[in-house]
Amino acid sequence: MKTSHYLLVILTLFLLVACLNSDPNLDNKGKDELKSLEIDREIDETTMLYSDTVYVPIYSDIYIDQHTQKCLLAATLSIRNTSYTDSLFISKIDYFDTDGNLVRSFLKNSISLPPMATINYVIEKEDDTGGGGANFIVALYAKAKIMNPIIQAIMIGENGNKGFGFTTEGQSINK
Repeated sequence: MKTSHYLLVILTLFLLVACLNSDPNLDNKGKDELKSLEIDREIDETTMLYSDTVYVPIYSDIYIDQHTQKCLLAATLSIRNTSYTDSLFISKIDYFDTDGNLVRSFLKNSISLPPMATINYVIEKEDDTGGGGANFIVALYAKAKIMNPIIQAIMIGENGNKGFGFTTEGQSINK
């Protein structure tokens, strides 16, 4: 009888540990992905041949139908350096709510994204601070004159037993 009691306790503890909410923005070693890419100097914008500011729409909630309250979504901001040879420098990743208020700045220092590398940042499903019209502003620089980074947001959610996902594309606002 005691053995089955101990097994039940161990199984319960295992399930509780397995269900703990880990931070999706940490790498597999528990380090903040953005922090690990920080550079220790300011970007000298005068030496950069490429500069862009990108607006990325995020939907942290949507309405499914007339009878359903809003459905919360998880959103992932994905920044991809498509260059084989040049780093992409990112000086700003700011998250704004539906009313245009700054919710949070994700960078304290600029980061360097190596050639062909990608960074992702997750806004968890339960984080509804952005609202239905949330967005990111991302400021980018590079020493190369021609860069074609891909900046997208991927939203996923579920309603009942149906899951769904969709993407939005970043739009340059340096026109």
